[in-house]
Amino acid sequence: MKGHAAMTLNIQLRDPTEADLPGLYEYQLDPEASRMAAFPSRDWDAFLAHWAKTSRDETVVQRIILADAQVAGSIGKWEKDGLRLIGYVLGRNHWGKGVATRALALFVDLVTTRPLHAFVAKHNAGSIRVLEKNGFTVVREQTSHEHGMVIDELLMCLTHR
Repeated sequence: MKGHAAMTLNIQLRDPTEADLPGLYEYQLDPEASRMAAFPSRDWDAFLAHWAKTSRDETVVQRIILADAQVAGSIGKWEKDGLRLIGYVLGRNHWGKGVATRALALFVDLVTTRPLHAFVAKHNAGSIRVLEKNGFTVVREQTSHEHGMVIDELLMCLTHR
């Protein structure tokens, strides 16, 4: 049934606006989303400061994910330590419906530079599957120490498409 829902949803990407920020802030506050991403939530001021910083960075590409014209989350590309990294945040009410898979497919068609990389927590089977469906493969496993947490993660890479 989940696959059927994905086929009926209209998934689109668009540029972000200030009006999107409160909803995106709420999505990143979800404790389950934070646990799955192995990334702590930010308070409102830190969230706004981070959004403003990334909005000024010319290497960053940010898009809002729409599912049937409703804001479902965000997806972006940034550069760090010589890697072009991608990441996304999706409201839990949109999980398991194919929204992330379709949004990532649209995004990698938009951002044509390769390779693209993504770090994903090893326990996040849903995101691993989304990345695999879009052609990303595991480059390495590692343990990192970020944000006061120890994270077992995979580095995945897309080299073509």
